[in-house]
Amino acid sequence: MKNIIKYIALGSLLIIGMDSCKTDTEYLNPSSASEKQVTSDLNGLIALANGLQYRYSISRLSPVYAMITANGLTTKELKVLNAGNTDEQNLQDGNASVLPANSITTNLWAQLNVIKGNSDLILNNLNNVGELGTRSGLQAYASIYKALAIGITSQFWENVSIETASQSKFVSRAEGLKEAIRLLEAASASVAANPITTNFTSRIVAGIDVPNTLNALTARFALMAGDYDKALAAAAKVDLTKKSQLNFDDLTRNPIWDVAFGNVNVYQPLDLNMGLPTALKPADADKRIDFYFTSRSLVGNTYKGKGFFKSNGDPIPMYLPSEMILIKAEAYARKNDLVNAEKELNSVLTKTTDAWGIGAGLPAYSGAKTQTDLLTEIYRNRRIELFMSGMSLEDSRRFGRPVSERSRTFYPYPQTERDNNPGTPADPTN
Repeated sequence: MKNIIKYIALGSLLIIGMDSCKTDTEYLNPSSASEKQVTSDLNGLIALANGLQYRYSISRLSPVYAMITANGLTTKELKVLNAGNTDEQNLQDGNASVLPANSITTNLWAQLNVIKGNSDLILNNLNNVGELGTRSGLQAYASIYKALAIGITSQFWENVSIETASQSKFVSRAEGLKEAIRLLEAASASVAANPITTNFTSRIVAGIDVPNTLNALTARFALMAGDYDKALAAAAKVDLTKKSQLNFDDLTRNPIWDVAFGNVNVYQPLDLNMGLPTALKPADADKRIDFYFTSRSLVGNTYKGKGFFKSNGDPIPMYLPSEMILIKAEAYARKNDLVNAEKELNSVLTKTTDAWGIGAGLPAYSGAKTQTDLLTEIYRNRRIELFMSGMSLEDSRRFGRPVSERSRTFYPYPQTERDNNPGTPADPTN
């Protein structure tokens, strides 16, 4: 743990240095490491890799907090408890209330771009690592976070940047997803050719199962991109008995518990419907309600959530087993292979537990066997199974749900981006 903290600290010093403006003359700060010093040394590259997870997952500023919060408030999974939390309230209100200066969406955009840039520093300096298995580990780890940075941005904005530059060009979200998939597939090939060494795993923050996460994220983003064959193939490679997670403790706290659930003054779940309309709400017998809620009764006029946010030290999954199963169900359904779609759907409905203790415990699907009806049931189960995971806005759009079921469809670009990048696209109307 002491080494991990040292590596994170070193990476953080570099990140701070990168945030400053560059001039024709470089003035080195004696209290921080230069980019060249860090990226030419294995210890420095490990520090950057550990710093990626720290920036991605710790505090109210983190993408984990911003993604789950913004997404949940936009899709009616969550409700604001104290209107003094203005930016959260504006996300709940939606439409024109979500301003370009909203701190939640601005932090999400900014932090993902820093993560993308620091991932590139690792990827562009892999040749400085001689041991091939350590090099493949660094490539995979940086690729996971760069793919997340691009893929998550693609979930919330119509256009994204895939390059690292002060005035980067924008591409469509479809092109962004394609680039995220390319990164993940290249890393998977590298790991297959050169298995990750203990020299890497012993020095990186514990928790992420790299090979399974590469395949899981490939499946996730391929589904979003409409590449159903690739989504099916990648999801089938994920070992559903293994966990891959972001770890926390009393020092590096679970951000949703730390900011929201631990004080019951920011937000909690809206109701037991999990953001679904009444016609699609969970069945009373659905055991997943009890996984995600502390009680089925109101506590002080509020339904209190739990799931993966019960304490400072609760880990947050990188993906869930049933996400992979539902990816296969949806991909089969969209390919009009309804027999296999129903089979995968039933695997989720009848499951009583999994590696994370989540199970619906329901009867098999008995509805109409049409593509439309199966896709509706798949959507319903994605919203229940993946509650408060940050993916419901993407799902709402992809499944063509009514606009009334969400308060925004895409977010406006942050004002900070528009002020510094004249190529920033026009904001969406909703």
